[in-house]
Parts: sequence; structure tokens; C-alpha cells
Amino acid sequence: MRAAAMDDGKRGAWPRRRFLRAPLALGAALASGTRAWAGGQLEEPLTYAVRTALSAAVAGSGAPPEPAFASTEARLAYLRWLAAMSARLASRKSDLSRRVEFLQTVWYESHRAALEPALVLGLIQVESAFRKYAVSVAGARGYMQIMPFWSRVIGDGEPGTLFHTQTNLRFGCVILRHYLEREQGNLFMALGRYNGSRGRSAYPDAVTGARKNWLL
Repeated sequence: MRAAAMDDGKRGAWPRRRFLRAPLALGAALASGTRAWAGGQLEEPLTYAVRTALSAAVAGSGAPPEPAFASTEARLAYLRWLAAMSARLASRKSDLSRRVEFLQTVWYESHRAALEPALVLGLIQVESAFRKYAVSVAGARGYMQIMPFWSRVIGDGEPGTLFHTQTNLRFGCVILRHYLEREQGNLFMALGRYNGSRGRSAYPDAVTGARKNWLL
């Protein structure tokens, strides 16, 4: 699995833009019912090759396959991760079977996109507080707060499917991987682009801070 490094040295290189301060905005999001804290990904022109590649990457949703492991050690490591994350998530998702299904999907989609599961869980915590049907003021939807235009650009054109758990997580992971590649592995800039606040520190700091809650 590739690791994306965050380059703090580039923070001052970008012009200042209006942005909600992290502690205030995040607190408001968690207390606001179905609303979520999200600046909203910006729709940007995509080349045909990129659009085709992203469309292929999000295609073929459905139940994730049961994990297959090359060794007993790898399987045991996964089971330890699953047990630990399930215990930490219990206060937010009380039903055990749904919690396990959610975590299995996070594990599958994050690895599929070569992302760290702790990073994806941290992003979900900040974006939606683990609420499946969260909607932001910008119209972003679901766990990873996907803007509806993505369903038109690379999906099936039905934004309602963005509330489906695996569809939402797949879109979110594929989009974050796309932004990481555009930013040449710079996680700070990629997270800012994901939130529509590229170059500002509030959102990347919130996600990387939340990531620590999900490290094994």
C-alpha cells in the first residue's frame, strides 16, 4: 500500500481564501443533525482519459468480497484491526452486523484505492460524523460527502446512489486517490482539494487529527 506524505512546507505558498475555522466548524457540524461540515469539492475539467479512468475505477459496486489473505499472519492482523475499530465505532454504530459490514467496506475500498484505512476513517469522521445520510450545506452526500456532480461526470447519473454505503465509499476513495495523484502525493493539498479549500490548513489538520483516532 502506497503512503502519501503530507508536505507542510507548502502551506504558505497559496493565496488566502475564506474558510471556516476547524474547531468551530467541526463542532457545529457534529451538533447540526443531518448537516455536515464540508466546503464542497469543486467541479474541474477532466480530460477524456482521466474521466474514463475514474469511471472505470468507480464501476462495479456491490457487496465487497470476503477478504482473502496470503498468510495466516495477514488474516490475523485484519481481524485485530476489525475488532479494534469495531470497539471504537460502537458508540456511533450500535448494530454489530452493520458496523462490521461498514468497516469491511472501508477496509476493502481504502485498500482498493491504495489508501490508509485510518485516513479514510478520519476523513469520514470529519465529513459526516459517520452518518450515512448526512447532507452538507453545499449538497455533498453520505459518509464521505460526495458532491452530486460526480455521479454525472463519472457515475451513472443518479445522485441518489451516493447514499449507498459502498458506492459512497468507493467514490470517496477514488476521488481522494485522484486528488493525491494530481498533487503528486501531497496529502495536505489533496485533502484541501477534496474539501474545496485547497491551500488552507483547517480541513487537512482536522482530518489528520481525526486519523489518529483510528490507528491500530
